[in-house]
Amino acid sequence: MTLETSPRQNVRPLKIEDEMRASYLDYAMSVIVSRALPDIRDGLKPVQRRILYAMHDMGMRPGSPYRKSARIVGEVLGKYHPHGDTSVYEAMVRMAQDFSMRYPLVDGQGNFGSVDNDPPAAMRYTEARLAAIADEMLADIDRNTVDFAPNFDGSLQEPVVLPARLPNLLVNGATGIAVGMATNIPPHNLSEVCDAIAYLIENPEATTADLAEIVLAPDFPTGGVLFRYETVRLPATNGQGPTSERRDAIRTAYADGRGRVFVRARAHIEEMARGGRYQIVVNELPYQTNKAALIEKIAGLVRSKRIDGISELRDESDRHGMRVVIELKREGQPRQVLSNLFKFTAMQSTFPMNMLALVDGQPRTVSLKRMLDSFIAHRRVVIRRRSEFDLEKARERGHILEGLLKALDQLDAVIKAIRGSPSADEAKQRLMKAPFKLSDRQAQAVLDMQLRRLARLEREKIQDEYAEIIKQIGYLEDLLANPRKIDYLIRDDAQEVKERFGDERRTQIMEQEPEEFSEEDLVAHQEVVVTLSIHGYVKRLPLDTYRAQRRGGRGVTGMRTREDDAVRHLLVADTHDDLLFFTDRGRCFQIKAYELPDAARMARGIPLINLVSVDQREWVTAVVRLPKDLERDFLVMGSKLGEVKKTPLKKFANVRRGGLNAMDLEPEDELVSVKMASDDDNALLVTAEGKSLRFSVHALRSASRQSGGVRGVRLGKSDRVVAMEIAKPKEAMLVVTSQGFGKRTPVEEYPLQGRGGQGVITFKVNAKTGNLISARMVNPSQELMLISEGGIVLRTPMEHISVQGRSTQGVTLMDVEDGDAVAAVTIIDTAREYKEEAVLLTGVSAQPESVAGGKKQPAKRAGGRAGKHGAKGKGKVSPPKAQRSAAKSRAPSAGSKSSAATGGKTSPPAKTQRSSAKSGKTSAKGRASAAKSAPAPRRRSPRKGS
Repeated sequence: MTLETSPRQNVRPLKIEDEMRASYLDYAMSVIVSRALPDIRDGLKPVQRRILYAMHDMGMRPGSPYRKSARIVGEVLGKYHPHGDTSVYEAMVRMAQDFSMRYPLVDGQGNFGSVDNDPPAAMRYTEARLAAIADEMLADIDRNTVDFAPNFDGSLQEPVVLPARLPNLLVNGATGIAVGMATNIPPHNLSEVCDAIAYLIENPEATTADLAEIVLAPDFPTGGVLFRYETVRLPATNGQGPTSERRDAIRTAYADGRGRVFVRARAHIEEMARGGRYQIVVNELPYQTNKAALIEKIAGLVRSKRIDGISELRDESDRHGMRVVIELKREGQPRQVLSNLFKFTAMQSTFPMNMLALVDGQPRTVSLKRMLDSFIAHRRVVIRRRSEFDLEKARERGHILEGLLKALDQLDAVIKAIRGSPSADEAKQRLMKAPFKLSDRQAQAVLDMQLRRLARLEREKIQDEYAEIIKQIGYLEDLLANPRKIDYLIRDDAQEVKERFGDERRTQIMEQEPEEFSEEDLVAHQEVVVTLSIHGYVKRLPLDTYRAQRRGGRGVTGMRTREDDAVRHLLVADTHDDLLFFTDRGRCFQIKAYELPDAARMARGIPLINLVSVDQREWVTAVVRLPKDLERDFLVMGSKLGEVKKTPLKKFANVRRGGLNAMDLEPEDELVSVKMASDDDNALLVTAEGKSLRFSVHALRSASRQSGGVRGVRLGKSDRVVAMEIAKPKEAMLVVTSQGFGKRTPVEEYPLQGRGGQGVITFKVNAKTGNLISARMVNPSQELMLISEGGIVLRTPMEHISVQGRSTQGVTLMDVEDGDAVAAVTIIDTAREYKEEAVLLTGVSAQPESVAGGKKQPAKRAGGRAGKHGAKGKGKVSPPKAQRSAAKSRAPSAGSKSSAATGGKTSPPAKTQRSSAKSGKTSAKGRASAAKSAPAPRRRSPRKGS
């Protein structure tokens, strides 16, 4: 016997792709409608709405005792939301976080998380109740204002939407990821939104642009700074290339329903109490930025050296507010570091606005006006339904009161009828007949009336209540008959909400686009002194660090050097100037002045090879500050063996980081000087043995960068060129020797000669004066700054230096210690300074000071009478022993340190400088904060006298 199987009648063959498409679409719509997207009317997702309604149903009103979060979650799960408890608790936690919600709807007690992304405590520990503003979301929910639907098992009813006097979608925003779409609506300021509602009711034809004048921009709970504008790139059209335009990012997003805005942390720069250092303090972060992750990110960037200049990072935030402190190194540039933080970290971020919400159950991207219109339309429905409910209740109550009044008017007859009735039903039937003619409800109310209501006062109360009911009925009927009055009621409700819960804007609006700072944009213009030592240590510091002193003074320590190091170059520049560094082998390197380390007065700086690719076997022999106009002038170069050359300045406009060749030199020759000049100028070559030669720049032919020079001056057997200057009318040539002697000689005393000659005498050198080390063109309004190989700096007015003829010996400019020698000379244009009388930042007393061996010692005049123009004094200050011995080994000659002068005019005395009241204290502080220098690179020993 075989069994036959009949085909099953309930099996339908389907294509799997069709079934997957339909099933996935059903799933997607379920997620969109029932989970991820907010309703445009109350701005809530289903889980949020269920939490608020469950708390309302539990009587957890503002002011009531807190209840355990676990109790609330259980209530929501058991009655309305058949999903995981984690999702419910997370949704409730977010509604309680004041850094997530602009106006939190849940009042939480306990650990509800933090901006560091710390997790909240377990639901068994935390407690909650409704926040005061949540009452506005649930107001009138028991007056038939919204529809209710069965819950998941049909045992209860839950609201489809909340009445929402509060425009929650705009003020608290929303974020959610559905299937194939996502929403990201930023929070806004309640006061602005309520004003916009009132304006739209008064002006129904208002545009989104009109409303954007009131709702200025998103207002994030964490504050920050928001930029209104952005530059967008437009694609190519009509055969034209792509273009860019500047547009209002906020208004574009409000009009289109999507866009993006730039948000930046609010930070400020503070000067620290010690060491002249700065720190960046961050008080507000962009919305949804994890503070702990941000700090870790900054620390990682510092470790990887992508951000430089930060010495310490700490979080000082507490219950009173956020405070992240970023301490900078001494050489750190605050604005530059802050710009890099904006560029590389979440301290600046974009907030993508995608205003997607459910409109009539369908996901729609909406504009600002559409959101406000939908809220107003929802409130119209709520108020109309509430008014209809109140009208029905008022009519019912009026009907009852009318029956009571009829009964009171015929009280004796009513009592007689009731007493004569065998039962309550019979009494009710008699009251419904003539002469009383009461309705069923009225008759029942009369029967239920207590005897105390028969008193005269009670009768008056009933009459008064009836009058009020009649008035209320008239008001409600008039309200329902006039839609415009409903709109005015919506406006009044919005203003009432604003008065109760409105506050000031937290997010600052910048009427600009986020600027992309270059490093140069972040550096303030400042006159600085650039120093470079023989071993290549370079630094800069403000010009007013050095104050002017009397000629022949001791000076102050301007740079702490190694025992075998000394300052070679010193010049004044603006922080935005381009500096060209020329090496002894004719190589050229370019760097911005602000890229040099901003070091303390006594610090050594850092090796130049850390900034540019200088060969360790070379050293810098000339530094030139480039002007803004590069078209007219040339660079004139002079070598130690008397070779000269000129090259157009524009050839050095953009020197690559690796440098380039500026002059081709013989192996035994060195580049000594580089100056800017035009063909109308004359150049002056000055030698170590006191000779000089003046020739026309026009006589030199323009040469390429790679070429060598031609003979400029014929030198003696042991002579060498120490300087080359450009002669300027009505100025004087200042010459300085290694032992601190010098003078000014009018440039007219130097005859114009052809290049290649031996020149004329410019200074009588001897063992006492030492050889010439520098020559500069000067005028009386300038000041002279000298720095010794031991690091002692002297600054004195130029007019205090004697003007003498070419064949004289000069006067003492600087009282040089035994074993020390003048190493560098610079000229300061006082008209470019910020203050005519600058005081040392580290503090200087009325008597100049020097620092020797780590101790402050008063600087006194050199011993012995100095002659006609020299200085007098009895004591002296010696540098450390090791420094003296090192300086002695470098000195080109061993001249006497006593001042002497022959010939010339007597220089007028310098004015006494005012002292600083805190000089001693601040000087000690300056010494204590001297920066540690980097290890010196290996270099070949400098040639004697170079």
